[in-house]
Amino acid sequence: MLDGLRQFIADIVGPQAQDRAFGDSDYRLAATALLVHVVSLDGQPSAAEKRKLHSLIESHFGLDRGTADRLIADATEVEGEAVDLYHFTSVIMRSLDEEGRKRIVQMMWELVYADGQVSEFEDNVVWRASDLLGISQRDRIELKHAVAERVGGQIKDGAVGG
Repeated sequence: MLDGLRQFIADIVGPQAQDRAFGDSDYRLAATALLVHVVSLDGQPSAAEKRKLHSLIESHFGLDRGTADRLIADATEVEGEAVDLYHFTSVIMRSLDEEGRKRIVQMMWELVYADGQVSEFEDNVVWRASDLLGISQRDRIELKHAVAERVGGQIKDGAVGG
């Protein structure tokens, strides 16, 4: 009887979780949820942001297009249910070393710069996520500048201090 009650509650609370291809402890799901959060900050993601997100997911995680689509769909679902960034960053902290976490921050910056503008909100989210990932301010700023240089001087930076 108790198992039946547990199953009933699980079905009400999270029926889609069982349908997901990527589990909650998969750092790729957590990282992609952070990236989805970044591209959603300024409203609907632009076509350039969507292309960049797919490109980053496919290349950094070695996924084919269909698997990347599924990961992004799963990440969009869990990101929509999240109340903060901690759940995602804690999964990443348990799974990746410092270099791996820096790559996640770099991916976030690449998405921030994908639409040609950096908003204060985007800058702040990358700052908070970097802090939760144990990435120093110096490294976060170096990663930001490296990505900005790569994309050229076509960026309008509305963020303050960095």
